[in-house]
Amino acid sequence: MTDPLSVSLAAAVRKARQDQDLSAGTLAERASVSRAMIGKIERGEAQPTAVLLSRLATALGLTLSELVARAEGDDRQLARHADQPTWQDPVTGYVRRAVSPPGHGATELVQVDLPPGAKAAFPAGSYLFADHQIWVLSGQLRFHEGDAVHDLAEGDCLQLGRPVDCAYENPGRQPCRYLVVLTKR
Repeated sequence: MTDPLSVSLAAAVRKARQDQDLSAGTLAERASVSRAMIGKIERGEAQPTAVLLSRLATALGLTLSELVARAEGDDRQLARHADQPTWQDPVTGYVRRAVSPPGHGATELVQVDLPPGAKAAFPAGSYLFADHQIWVLSGQLRFHEGDAVHDLAEGDCLQLGRPVDCAYENPGRQPCRYLVVLTKR
């Protein structure tokens, strides 16, 4: 891994696991991944996808944003655009920007750029700790919420219901940019 955030994420996962006195095997079981994958992630030998990071965060009792904030190790009140950490999913090309300052507020803002044709799926466990809204800033977003499918256009905002498996899909020919608003329960 060459980007600093990926290296910091590896250390944050390891520290969160150790702080909870969890073995790599226990974390692997909770996140439904192999113990070998946990080792590779913690050593920085594998760059996890957005879905895998979300599963790890959930298994650690954190939101994905909290895990990213821990990786940053910063309690600033102001997050200037140039200082907002971004992370790119190596499989989908999905780019996630942590917009909110990395403190411990109840609300978190996350901007996502989803390439045309890309789809990122997340298990229901990713939504256990926070109420979740999606506001489409540009492009088209097809959001799969369990069996329900929501086709969203620029300016549309969706409040998620109870936690179910979900997927973000860009059915358009242009990138889709949306804001995810998470409010801790």
